[in-house]
Amino acid sequence: MKDNPLYRKNILVGVSGSIAAYKSCEIVRQLKKRESDVRVVMTKSACEFVGPLTFQTLSQNRVITDMFGERNEWVPEHIKIADWADALLVAPATANILGKARCGIADDLLSTTILSVKCPIIFAPAMNERMYDNPMVQENIENLKLKGAFFIGPEEGFLAEGYSGKGRLAEVEAIVDFVSSVIEGR
Repeated sequence: MKDNPLYRKNILVGVSGSIAAYKSCEIVRQLKKRESDVRVVMTKSACEFVGPLTFQTLSQNRVITDMFGERNEWVPEHIKIADWADALLVAPATANILGKARCGIADDLLSTTILSVKCPIIFAPAMNERMYDNPMVQENIENLKLKGAFFIGPEEGFLAEGYSGKGRLAEVEAIVDFVSSVIEGR
């Protein structure tokens, strides 16, 4: 598998609350198909769109949704998974999670994990075009890029609100290929 940069790599997928969360299921499936070990962290808002059981089945790993859930080990969950990950992909990345990451806010498991990882962080934004074009969101994105974060998308296309615009999650295959290229470039 020398020609597959994702072979046996530990990919942590962070899913935040967006209608595009359903596409993250296919991202996890494609990462598994490329023989990555995949774990999923979901925000409570993401759980409103897609259930953790779906990701658990696709990833073949327990899905983590709560910072203060049942503990079987002494190491905090966000540190344990941060140490495990070769890359963190946040898909979809909402305006909310981008703002938290930029400002260092750690008030849920995903935002705490983002602050804890030492591996590459890849954001795949998905939101309404008005939100994406907002100067505050653009400033957050530019700041995160300056701090070393990687971005793919968003794309132009049909949005959940019923019209076309820029804010659509990048295509699944493009996201998986991008993760592969980031890992390969390490």
